Amino acid sequence: MKVEDIKKIAIVGAGDMGHGIAEVAAMAGYKINLYDIKQEFVDKGMTKIKESLTKQVSKQKLTQEAMDKVVGNFTCFTVIKDAVKDVDFMVEAAPEILDLKQKIFKEIDQYAPKHAILASNTSNMSITKIGGATGRPDKVVGLHFFNPVAMMLLVEVIRGEKTSDETMNVTYDLMMKWKNFRGNMVPVRVEKDTAGFIYNRIGSPAGIYLMEVLQRKLVTPEVVDAKVRSIGAPMGPYETMDYTGLDINYHGMLYFAEVMSPDYKPRKWLEDMVKAGTLGKKTGKGLFEWPGGARPTIDPAKADPKFDPMDLICLQVNEGTKLLEGGVARSAAEIDLAMVNGGGGVFGPFALAKGMGWDKVAERCEKISKELGVKWFMPTETLKKGNIKI
Repeated sequence: MKVEDIKKIAIVGAGDMGHGIAEVAAMAGYKINLYDIKQEFVDKGMTKIKESLTKQVSKQKLTQEAMDKVVGNFTCFTVIKDAVKDVDFMVEAAPEILDLKQKIFKEIDQYAPKHAILASNTSNMSITKIGGATGRPDKVVGLHFFNPVAMMLLVEVIRGEKTSDETMNVTYDLMMKWKNFRGNMVPVRVEKDTAGFIYNRIGSPAGIYLMEVLQRKLVTPEVVDAKVRSIGAPMGPYETMDYTGLDINYHGMLYFAEVMSPDYKPRKWLEDMVKAGTLGKKTGKGLFEWPGGARPTIDPAKADPKFDPMDLICLQVNEGTKLLEGGVARSAAEIDLAMVNGGGGVFGPFALAKGMGWDKVAERCEKISKELGVKWFMPTETLKKGNIKI
């Protein structure tokens, strides 16, 4: 199968991620079968798509004729058998529940054409386990889009243990076609199935660090975020946790603790806030106040001069070397590419830390590890030897 053979795509799930993926695919010229379990969910997804397209028309980024053509690419379904029976490619965008995804893939495997590639949009779930629910694990692949799909640049293309080279290459080529249409999409290959893939995995040690220093009352959220924003970041790390939802961070850490290391276990303050329903922006209060959903006011004068954001960068570099050692990522440059385009920064962690010298980065990771009692922060052999090319 070649990317040119893909003509029709099923999007299973019309929620925030699903309708965003569907919009991008339809704008690239593909016929889309949009499915959800209820007509009201499908209708809501189509309404969101039309609203997005209408905004582009109002900004003269799209003509009305072009919008009508994109909308005409859609056929809507509430019966999954009908939605996938004649497609060449499928993207599932259901909630991040492994059992649910496995159930969906098992059902789709029965009805989709044998040549069809089945992709799961997920930020953490095992592609290998999802593919294991089908009789075609070689044709199962992961896609990690970022929300909102139509605006965010990065998409990770993830290989499961049994994903074939053909499936991986065709899926990557499909994302490149979407990139060529949008002009601002960046596909990155994840060559081994691992928790968090590249972007979320690289950022995960910062989660441990931020939990631990707050648990020990070494910092307050405001002094850290004020310092990070003072060096040009659009949002500090604690505000980001509030923005995404403390419950999301909590469950993500639980998953990492299960599959990676006990060091990821959520600290008591985070567990207490989740149990109390104080979840961040979605509830109006978390680590900060979110009046009416507006961003919290952070006083730049409160920036803590003792807090050094390079601690987080060094931990990210160390995590990146684990991905290189494990064959998850092909190069440090590709990891930086993912981090820049997934987070909106100017430079990735390797580029930022290179000037320190890899030996100094390793020493810093070891120092942080011993000070906080977190074994996961200990430097890798790759980092200690400085065997990194960028």
